[in-house]
Amino acid sequence: MSNPVKIGIPRALLCHKYFVMWEEFFKTLGCQIVLSPETNQQILKEGLKLAVDESCLSLKILLGHAYYLKDKADVLFLPRIVSSHKGESTCVKLWALTDIVRNTIPGIEVIDYTVDFNEFKFESIEMFKVGWQFSKNPVKIIQAYLKGKEKLAEKHAKELKEQWELIKNNKKVKPSVLIVSHPYTTYDAYLGQPIINFLKLQGINVLLSDIVDHAKARKLVRNISTDMYWTYNKEMVGAIEYYKGHIDGILFLMTFPCGPDSLVIDLCQNKIKDIPIVVITLDELQAEAGLKTRLESFADILKMRKKKNGK
Repeated sequence: MSNPVKIGIPRALLCHKYFVMWEEFFKTLGCQIVLSPETNQQILKEGLKLAVDESCLSLKILLGHAYYLKDKADVLFLPRIVSSHKGESTCVKLWALTDIVRNTIPGIEVIDYTVDFNEFKFESIEMFKVGWQFSKNPVKIIQAYLKGKEKLAEKHAKELKEQWELIKNNKKVKPSVLIVSHPYTTYDAYLGQPIINFLKLQGINVLLSDIVDHAKARKLVRNISTDMYWTYNKEMVGAIEYYKGHIDGILFLMTFPCGPDSLVIDLCQNKIKDIPIVVITLDELQAEAGLKTRLESFADILKMRKKKNGK
């Protein structure tokens, strides 16, 4: 019996959004998943050496994870997701991801996979093409894809239920903050997780923008912008309207220099006047002490406002 193919998945960018689906898909096809570790100083250091200065911090981290997997997996899975809705787009770094890694890390092999709704390259068809490389059984490939989609839907439904329970059980005791950021920032151990943990220690009830009813969020975003172009930003901003009546503050978390995030955050700051907002921009030179001071100040403001409104 031959050894299973080792599929390397960098723990960065869209992995934080789709990993549950990918894992189930490849395991059902008999492949072995090799997931890079949580982001750490060494991974960031490797990414900084490989990336050009103009790259955003998220892409630099991705390159560090891909480099880590170079000799540990047979092939890397780095999806190129250009668009998933008609007339919309994702960030250009996601368009070029496969080519950037191939041309930056010599000798690395990457699976070809492109989702582009505007070019009729749909997820189901593209996943079937990927599966065909590892199994010539079409029924098995379709089952693997459907199982992956089901797992992802179950995970999201569970998280959404838990977040609403968190809102319900808070009973207006703690100030609630909605962290508006991409999953690859929110859930990264080096970027978003320390901030979330610090806010919780400050007595803040933390809600996350990616845990939302996406269909409703996409409709509600029209209250802020009727022509937002970037799909993932549209879902993030829609979450603000979705949770608007249950939050005391908004924390925008972005990595430098993200063009779409900068434009969208500026738009939201001009449109949203009744909720306190803080913007945290992370880069590799971020000073921890200064960041904690800003977060403490924001938490204190929210607690004072909560106490005043309570009276």
